[in-house]
Amino acid sequence: TFTARPFDYQRWFVRRCLDAMNGQDATTLAGAQQRNMQAGHRCIGMTMETRPDWARLQHVDRILDMGATRVELGAQILDDRVLHAMRRGHTVQDVRDATRICRDAGLKICYHLMPGLPGSTRRRDDASFATLFDDPAFRPDMLKIYPTLVVPSSELHEQWRQGDYQPLSTRMATERIAAWKATVPPWVRIQRVQRDVPAQLIDAGVRKSNLRQLVHTYMGRQGQRCRCIRCREVGHRQYKDQATIGDISLVERRYRANDGREHFLSMEDENGVLVGYCRLRFPARPHRPEIGERDALIRELKVSGPLVPLGQEPDSAWQHRGYGRRLLETAEQLAADDGRDMLLVLSGIGVRPYYKTMGYQQRGVYMAKPL
Repeated sequence: TFTARPFDYQRWFVRRCLDAMNGQDATTLAGAQQRNMQAGHRCIGMTMETRPDWARLQHVDRILDMGATRVELGAQILDDRVLHAMRRGHTVQDVRDATRICRDAGLKICYHLMPGLPGSTRRRDDASFATLFDDPAFRPDMLKIYPTLVVPSSELHEQWRQGDYQPLSTRMATERIAAWKATVPPWVRIQRVQRDVPAQLIDAGVRKSNLRQLVHTYMGRQGQRCRCIRCREVGHRQYKDQATIGDISLVERRYRANDGREHFLSMEDENGVLVGYCRLRFPARPHRPEIGERDALIRELKVSGPLVPLGQEPDSAWQHRGYGRRLLETAEQLAADDGRDMLLVLSGIGVRPYYKTMGYQQRGVYMAKPL
């Protein structure tokens, strides 16, 4: 829980990370951020992992000032009974509140989910997952799915030893996650499936580190397919499926989230192979002073495929071919058509110079452009 650390330590840690990228030491965090905008190794994004009850207004303001662009929330399960039984210390309402605050501040949101928690059942796990996307109070952008594991020196280990708890087997986890992946909206990216814990440290639970692969194999046998961003990204499709990429066109998907409107813009071919995407938001109740009532936010702009180093021309890579520019211009037009005054981008520190070339100027922690 990074935001629970002493604030001076948080700032020191981030400054030293930037110093490492910059290749020189700065005396202040602001100085390190300024240098990184011109460094050879730039910070294109920064993720803070925390708990929902440690992602309140003051915590979000602090991580934004440090350069955060994404927050990962340990939601675990959307079931207060299970959360209380495991003495998690946060509630489902905390998840709602944290999601709203972070989204209206422009942050990307990833939930950590743990199927098979003590006190849960298949029905409770499935109901929680369905709520994720049925209820607009949640609808995260990304997921990490970590089946509950029993490791030594934990309270759960004692419950398991006494026969009071039994974690999911590999088969059970595979079937449960496969059912979930088959229902994931196309604007969600499943970042990880299974924690990278050495098998010898796991006394009970899923010991297979290639659980995602097992899930995909199982889905294939069932005639199912995952539509998540990661499964559709051009690099994965070309490498794993030897997919032939067709004509690329722009697709817009709209949905409600936290009382605001989301526009997921993507560049993809007729088979859904994804080259790039943009998350445009019309916020509901932003608390940041930089964001006006009639402003819009870009929470993410990404082109898939291998990175192309600064100053080099792309070969077969999908970077630097104009897809990002088209997504950005489309977002600007949509915001202008909606009567928005300003478009603000929560950009990685090292990407701010790119937005300057596109007519944006720094406005607090954001890059902003009048419409």
